[in-house]
Amino acid sequence: MKPLIGISCCVKGFGLFNTPNHAASDHYVKVVLGPIGGIPILIPAAGEASVPDILPRLDGLLLTGSRSNVHPSFYDGPAHAEGTPEDPQRDSTTLPLIRAAIAQGVPLLAICRGMQELNVALGGTLDQRIQDLPGRMDHSTPADQPIPLVRTGKAHGVRLADGTLLARLANCAEVPVNSLHNQGVQRLAPRLEPAAWAPDGTVEAVQVRDARAFAWGVQWHPEYDWDRDAFSRRIFEQFGAACAALSRLRLGQQAAE
Repeated sequence: MKPLIGISCCVKGFGLFNTPNHAASDHYVKVVLGPIGGIPILIPAAGEASVPDILPRLDGLLLTGSRSNVHPSFYDGPAHAEGTPEDPQRDSTTLPLIRAAIAQGVPLLAICRGMQELNVALGGTLDQRIQDLPGRMDHSTPADQPIPLVRTGKAHGVRLADGTLLARLANCAEVPVNSLHNQGVQRLAPRLEPAAWAPDGTVEAVQVRDARAFAWGVQWHPEYDWDRDAFSRRIFEQFGAACAALSRLRLGQQAAE
């Protein structure tokens, strides 16, 4: 049986009346059906109370990117600049879900906003607008480009930490990545280890120290090019293998009961 992969949803307004919907990009559904090799399960932003019922049914957790930013109240940060998109319903769901997944050994892959959530969930803080900081790059470029392949194309290189899973998957010390974010790691959470850095020093990938299962975050978006980029595809395949292993373990335990 294919593993069940939970995909975090945002609350977004749709239609004539801007009706709130729980939604995730089709890119994440396709990557679960593709190189991850699982069945996508959309997780509504229903709050912390839903976590104990949802997590035991999942073999993996995929934390998605989003235009919204983690609310600063969760890391004692200053208020966002006016007009910054926020999604407190998502925050109240994903942050406890992350902590529970790590504690219970459910494989986790956090992408862009997801990596920021991972850092905040474990006690880290965020820079809200990296491009405003001295000596830092504009990591939101080229987010305003109307041509999809330009907007999601490679924007800068990242240096990979020696000996890490990502370095082994890339089989090199540096890889090009896309860049579509304003927020990023300020203070790294105590349980997180940096695994990649942008040229300006921004942390671009993390792993959870002493995690019981696969638990990684990347600041870029491998879901945009896994079909033509071997490194992106290998990240998802490695995550999928961890999810499949948990699924087999659970099925074996059920059969033995």
